[in-house]
Amino acid sequence: MSEPTGAARRRGPFKVGDQVQLTDPKGRHYTFTLEAGKNFHTHKGSFPHDELIGAPEGSVVRTTGNVAYLALRPLLPDYVLSMPRGAAVVYPKDAGQILAFADIFPGARIVEAGVGSGSLSSFLLRAIGDQGMLHSYERRQDFADIAKQNVERYFGGPHPAWQLTVGDLQDNLSDTEVDRVILDMLAPWECVEPVSKALVPGGILCAYVATTTQLARTVETIREHGSFNEPAAWESMVRNWHVEGLAVRPDHRMIGHTGFLITARRLADGVEPPLRRRRPSKGAYGDDYDGPGSGSGSRA
Repeated sequence: MSEPTGAARRRGPFKVGDQVQLTDPKGRHYTFTLEAGKNFHTHKGSFPHDELIGAPEGSVVRTTGNVAYLALRPLLPDYVLSMPRGAAVVYPKDAGQILAFADIFPGARIVEAGVGSGSLSSFLLRAIGDQGMLHSYERRQDFADIAKQNVERYFGGPHPAWQLTVGDLQDNLSDTEVDRVILDMLAPWECVEPVSKALVPGGILCAYVATTTQLARTVETIREHGSFNEPAAWESMVRNWHVEGLAVRPDHRMIGHTGFLITARRLADGVEPPLRRRRPSKGAYGDDYDGPGSGSGSRA
């Protein structure tokens, strides 16, 4: 049985073409690609790439300035934060939430709109494996070109499960029987109708947006469409901790707001979503609102 795409680049001794992440004594990272006969240079000296070729991962090399560097392969979160960018990348903390709460599984058939720099595409491809399908749509050719280079650089070549289309999802979506749809774009509400036709019953729509106005419009559009259950919306924040002896405290910096995530599941055809049982805040929909939760006609 052949190894999954990219797996050979994640284990074993360092080889020519592998990416290496060096960590210096102060915790700073330096990433480069191994080439026979080349040298790695820093302001603390240099060393030949050949010292690492054939060495096990986790080796330590010393420069001509006698500074020690730990050599490891970069993890995917490291890679996406250092990759060349066209558009902003989906941060690893959000990509992890998407993989978990959109329930991305091996072999899944996924449509992605807004490929950006290829960060989320890389996470999705690694999760679905060679037997899955990821069809990514990107409006801008320059972003698509950067994403293609980044994804192929990570996996060591084209991924058999990936198809990349340049154009609007609304105008080009032809996929059917899709398990998941991920929307990372300015106006995901414009895509709710076409993706509802592509998703299988029980399939998940997941949208990633940056602002509260985008969040509100996307959620309300999903509700009004009638083909999905009640959408869930949230954001996540990450704070590292400093741990050294008895000095245990949160870091002064943290990864705060990067975006909001919204998920909703496709209902079976012809099924009406259950009436919401949550009473909206007074004035949330205006004085003339008479929908669910508004008064005597509500089951709230």
